[in-house]
Amino acid sequence: MLEDVNKAFEGFKAISNLTLYMDEGELRTIIGPNGAGKSTMLDLITGRTKPDKGKIEFGKATDLTKLNEYQINRLGIGRKFQTPSVYIDHTVFENIWLSLKGSRAVWTTIFSRLSSDQRDHIHEVLKTVGLSEKVNWKAGALSHGQKQWLEIGMLLAQDPKLLLVDEPAAGMTDEETHKTGELLLSLEGKHSIVVIEHDMTFVRQIARKVTVLHQGTVLCEGTVDEVQNDERVIEVYLGRKKKAA
Repeated sequence: MLEDVNKAFEGFKAISNLTLYMDEGELRTIIGPNGAGKSTMLDLITGRTKPDKGKIEFGKATDLTKLNEYQINRLGIGRKFQTPSVYIDHTVFENIWLSLKGSRAVWTTIFSRLSSDQRDHIHEVLKTVGLSEKVNWKAGALSHGQKQWLEIGMLLAQDPKLLLVDEPAAGMTDEETHKTGELLLSLEGKHSIVVIEHDMTFVRQIARKVTVLHQGTVLCEGTVDEVQNDERVIEVYLGRKKKAA
């Protein structure tokens, strides 16, 4: 996926020789201290910014560095930012409707008729994200966690192959956080998923393989227990080495 990628901003090296591979259908969790390059990595994958050097490939050797944002999105790469972005004056149903694959023009979508397959797909997405009972609610009336789920649903409406999810548990209650973990786990295998997160309780709930970024490169990879007990990770997060028992 990413191979020997570098990116600097005004002399600051945000990404340094970053190499990261993922399997199709994998759920990968990315952790790291602030400034580790996590969000920049997502910017590079989605085409918001271009690498100074290195390869970023998706699917059958598709070179993402040669494509712009909308072309990358059309390949099936969807990104959810930290702050939910939904149409607050539209209903939950309408938010998913406006996000259907191929429905990029708002007015065209509004004045088009939904097919039975599209309607079924919308209700399937709403069931997946746990918002079937809120179908006629205005999105602005949802809780913070529910807005996060709605935005994940808006991405799912586009049938993505790869989901990039940036700190989904931020600002959530414990119950919402747990439900978000269950949602992401239910999508594993159906989609490839990259989750960036700081909440280690949440990471422990969802993590299969954890990648730790530090200073724009991979520090280590492994299970939650392996990375939490790695001396390098302890030093990066706590600023000190773990004392010998």
